[in-house]
Amino acid sequence: MTIRQPIVTICGHVDHGKTSILDCLRDSCIQEKEKGGITQKISFTLYPMNQLKLACPLIDSSGVKLNIPGFLLIDTPGHAAFTNLRKRGGSLADLAVLVIDINEGIKPQTAEVIQILKHNKTPFMIALNKIDNISGWQANTTKEPQPIKEVIENQPQRVKQLFDERYLTLIGVLNSYDFDADLYYNIEDFTKKIALIPTSAHTKQGIQELIMMLCGLSQKYLEERITLGKEPKGVILEVKKEKSTHYAEAILYDGTLTKSDEIAVASFDGSANITKIRVLEEIQPLCSKFKPKDKVQASTGLRMQFTEKIDILPGMPFMLHNNNKEKIEKEFKKEISENIKTSNKGIIAKADSLESLEALLVLLKQANVPVLRAGIGNINKKDITSAKANLEINELDAVIVSFNTHIEEDAKEISKAIKIIENEVVYKLIEDLVNFRTVKSKEIEKERLLGLTTICKLKILPQYVFRNTKPAIFGVRVEGGKLIQNLKMINNKDEEVGRIKNIQSENQSVDKATEGMELAISIPGVNFERQLKDVPFLYTELGEKQFKNFKNNKDLLSSSEIRILQEIAEIKRQKKTEWGL
Repeated sequence: MTIRQPIVTICGHVDHGKTSILDCLRDSCIQEKEKGGITQKISFTLYPMNQLKLACPLIDSSGVKLNIPGFLLIDTPGHAAFTNLRKRGGSLADLAVLVIDINEGIKPQTAEVIQILKHNKTPFMIALNKIDNISGWQANTTKEPQPIKEVIENQPQRVKQLFDERYLTLIGVLNSYDFDADLYYNIEDFTKKIALIPTSAHTKQGIQELIMMLCGLSQKYLEERITLGKEPKGVILEVKKEKSTHYAEAILYDGTLTKSDEIAVASFDGSANITKIRVLEEIQPLCSKFKPKDKVQASTGLRMQFTEKIDILPGMPFMLHNNNKEKIEKEFKKEISENIKTSNKGIIAKADSLESLEALLVLLKQANVPVLRAGIGNINKKDITSAKANLEINELDAVIVSFNTHIEEDAKEISKAIKIIENEVVYKLIEDLVNFRTVKSKEIEKERLLGLTTICKLKILPQYVFRNTKPAIFGVRVEGGKLIQNLKMINNKDEEVGRIKNIQSENQSVDKATEGMELAISIPGVNFERQLKDVPFLYTELGEKQFKNFKNNKDLLSSSEIRILQEIAEIKRQKKTEWGL
C-alpha cells in the first residue's frame, strides 16, 4: 500500500495571513510579490518530508514514525470558490488550515469558507494567527524556539487575559456553526473537536506546532483517504498562455500519470475531450518552477500541454482514457451534476470556473435563492433570454448573478430590462443579491397593494391656470406619492373634485408623475375659478377598505405616503369620526 501526499488547502479571510503562514512553511516571500498583498491565483507547493523535518525539528524529536511522504499545499485567494476545489466524491483537499486573525475573529469571508468546508465535510484545523498583534504581546527572545503553550503562559497577566477572551469568543462563534473547538493542547479526541493552533507568521511562533498537527492528524486519520490508487485522476485549475503556447495547470490527486498517456478532460456538459500529452511538467519542491517529467505520481502539481486543441474550462476533472468513452462520460456527468443542481425556477448564475460555480450555488442555496440555470463563462444572449422570460413568471428571478465574469458585447444591448449583479467577492455578490431581492419584493408587493388606486397629494399652483373649464387645465406640484391618469381626487373638505384626464410635463403627455414634479393636469367638469380658486391641495379619494389595507401594510409605503394617508384620514373624519378605525 502506497501513501500519497495529503492535499492541504490554506484558506481564510483576506489579509488574515494565509500566504504569510505558507511563506513560513516554505521560507519564501511570495506575498510581497502579490498585487496588494492578496493572492491572485491558486498556487501549489510540493513539500517533501525531508524538507518538513528541516523546518520542524519537533518531528524527529517526537519519536513518532511518519509514513506520509510530505504535503501538497494549496494557497487560495480569499473567496470561498477556491476552498471549494472538488474531485469525484467530495473535496479535493484532504485537510484544510483555516487562518483566522485572533484580533479580528470570524469575518464574512471566514464564515463563507466555514460553510463551504462544512458542506464538503472537509476536516480542518485553525491557525489562530497574528497573536503578536495582541497589545503588549512579548515575543520569545531566546535563540531556541519555545513551545507555543509556554509562550502563552509566560505572557503578562493582562495579555494572557486578552488572549483568553479572544480565543474563547472564537470558540463561541464556531459553536454557532455546530463545531466544537479548543486549543490543540487541551484536546484528547481530535475527531470531536477542531484544533486551534496559536501562530504568528511574523515571529514564527506556533509554526512548528502547526506542522506537527498537520503531520499527526494526516497520519492518524487520513490513511485510508490518501492511499494511492492505480488510475491517474486530476482537476484542471486554470489554463494559461505563454507566448503562443497554452498550458493547463492542474492537480493530480490520485494514481500515476505518464507522458505517453492519453487522457480524457471533461466539458461542462459531461462530454469527454480526448487528447494526448505533448509536454508534462511537475512543480518542484518548495518553489514555483516546473520540471519536465516522463512520469509523475499523486499528489502533485502539474503543467501540461496537449497535442489536441481542446476547449478546457477551469475546475474540470480529467482521467486516463481507457478506450471506454461512454463509461468515462457517464462518470464525468455524475461528477458534475452531483454538484451543479438547479431548480425548475429561479435566477441565472454564472461563474469563471466549476469550483466557483459550485461554491456560488452552495451559498445561494443557504440564502434560499433558487437557481434555474447555471453555467461557466461570460454572460451571453442565452442567459439574458432566460432571465427575461422570468419577467413574466416572477420579477424577483429576472436576475443574473455573475461571479468573476463579464457580459459579452453582443449581449449588452438586450440586457437592459433585467438586473445583472456582478462581483469578484462571492459573499458580496450574495449580499447584493439578497438586498436587491428584499427591495424588489417590497416594490412588487406595493404595486399589488396599490392595485386600482394610488396615494397622492397635489399642491395647486394658482398662478398657472391655462383653462378655467371644459376641461379645467392648471398647474400642480406633486407633494408626495404618485400621480397617475384617471385618479379620482377630493379637496380638503372631502368634496369630490373629479378624475384627472391628462398629465403634461414640459408640453409632453406623461402617464405618471412622482414627488417633486411640477406639471399641468386637466379635470373635466370642473370650473377652476368657482371650485378650486381657494383650494390649496388635492388628495386621492380612498375608500375605507382601501385605507385599512394601506394602514396594515405601512412597511411598504414611503414616509411621505404615510403622512398623506394620515391627512386623508383626518379629512374623512370631519364627516365620520370613526372612519378608518
